[in-house]
Amino acid sequence: MTTTITESTIETAPLKIGSHVLRSRLIVGTGKYETYEIMQDALLASGCDAVTVAVRRERLVDAQGRSLLDFLDLGRYTVLPNTAGCFDAADAVRVARLGRDLLEQLDNPGADWVKLEVLGDRATLLPDPVGTLEACRELVADGFTVLCYSSDDPIMACKLRDAGAASVMPAGSPIGSGRGIANPEAIAIIRDMLKSPEHGGSPDYPMVVDAGVGTPSDITLGMELGADGVLLNTGIAHAQDPVRMAHAMRCACEAGYHGVRAGRIGRKLYATASSPWTGLIGSIPGE
Repeated sequence: MTTTITESTIETAPLKIGSHVLRSRLIVGTGKYETYEIMQDALLASGCDAVTVAVRRERLVDAQGRSLLDFLDLGRYTVLPNTAGCFDAADAVRVARLGRDLLEQLDNPGADWVKLEVLGDRATLLPDPVGTLEACRELVADGFTVLCYSSDDPIMACKLRDAGAASVMPAGSPIGSGRGIANPEAIAIIRDMLKSPEHGGSPDYPMVVDAGVGTPSDITLGMELGADGVLLNTGIAHAQDPVRMAHAMRCACEAGYHGVRAGRIGRKLYATASSPWTGLIGSIPGE
């Protein structure tokens, strides 16, 4: 089937997570930038409309006494508070509620959702599955739309979904590592299980790849594996040119989105000629 190109068919469809509808399938962090001005420009270049802010760990005021929030256009961006730096369920729940209180005061629509992180240790920054599941259940009961950072374990992903997580966000690789998608097969299995009715899922359940992205090709691969979106921070913020990298990540996300829906050709061991052998003028050498 060939798609007739119109303005609507070449646009990326919005991403729905709970009650939130995002125009961009790229969610970008606000930490680790050299200056707030660079962060501003990078966010704009990324095309994102949701940004993460670490409520507990983020430096909200810089050396000049300027607030991070003064450099975020709260009319343009929905803030996604996250519980980065929390190592137990109780701490994560407390920080999530602090984030909600802050955004309610700012009248930002991100007050009702949270990116949940409950970390297992400081060396790997991998999630504590027991603590994450416990905090997820408590926050869902408290009315939060919970996006859960998880490992690439398909069984744990399904448990978080069944606990009420609005989106499960498996790590491509450890936070800030830049290693890309270390286990593509696991991400594909998580996608299948989260979305399969046989495993209690739904085809429209959103899976977002989170953490470890280093290059635009990492994002494209994530989208080609069936992710509905990608969240990243360090891959942009610590690039030599964060603004140009943000633009590249935006293009990569759109390329992966359309590429997987276009239907790639099958892999073959031998070549297949692009032009026919028959009907050519003259003879083919060797025949």
